[in-house]
Amino acid sequence: MTLRHMRIFLSVCEHGYNTTRAAEAMHMTQPAVSLTIRELEQYYGVALFERIGRRLKITDTGKMLREYASHICELFDDLEKGLRNQDALGTLRVGASVTIGSQFLPSYVKTFYCRYPGTEVKVLVAPSEQLEQMVLSNELDFALIEGVPHSDSLIAEGYMEDHLTVICPAGGDFRQGQQLSIEELKEQKLLLREHGSGTREVFERAVESAGFSVSPAWEAMSTRALVNAVISGLGIAVVPYRMVRGLVERGLIVEVGVEGLNFQRRFQLIYHRKKHLTASAKAFMDLCRNYEKEYPLPEYDGQ
Repeated sequence: MTLRHMRIFLSVCEHGYNTTRAAEAMHMTQPAVSLTIRELEQYYGVALFERIGRRLKITDTGKMLREYASHICELFDDLEKGLRNQDALGTLRVGASVTIGSQFLPSYVKTFYCRYPGTEVKVLVAPSEQLEQMVLSNELDFALIEGVPHSDSLIAEGYMEDHLTVICPAGGDFRQGQQLSIEELKEQKLLLREHGSGTREVFERAVESAGFSVSPAWEAMSTRALVNAVISGLGIAVVPYRMVRGLVERGLIVEVGVEGLNFQRRFQLIYHRKKHLTASAKAFMDLCRNYEKEYPLPEYDGQ
């Protein structure tokens, strides 16, 4: 089995399991692509795709091969780049959850460019769940997320302490620093981040540990949207404290606690356990680990 087989198989996966489009991308004929897939299946004695009419659907075994093949090809590409230009740091592909990407990542990248001129950082800001899948499929070198990863194939390292807080409208029913009971929390209109976000996962783990669940009145992919809805008096929200500290200090919102609920968490740096970390990846990860000690963190005012 050759590297060429792996690349053709990955091209089929990347083009919606369509052999015609994969053939065009690889400058091959469609029958040649189909033959390569059959050779792979015969070699390993497995079905990589289910044939439903004229369409292909990847099998669980195919998904396993896709993960291995992406890393094999990535390692080979790293070898090529590394041997041809040992001093080049290359392009870095970094993912960040919405909270980290909106508040911290711009400062990380700016500092990285100052330290390593000429490098390139490609960034994707997306929900933690999506980033995990992209790290697993080698579409990202590593990611910074708020929740806990769900795959044993990922290495996770906590790199910054953080906590969520409950915010309420200023001038409403609650005062700054008040402790709500769980029953009082249940009676409120809750404004929460979407499913798949690290913030939502931390909140749901906390309420599940306390033995109850909630149904939000609002769900949003934007913390800013939640904060502005709270300021407008539309409900209360659970958001990262670092992102609203300035608004609390200015009296635009009030921060309250909830008895029996712990919203502590750590931001996680995740990468594939079989990933070959380049010089640029290692340098950027070190910067993230030490940033809070060396630089003042930016504040986000939600406006």
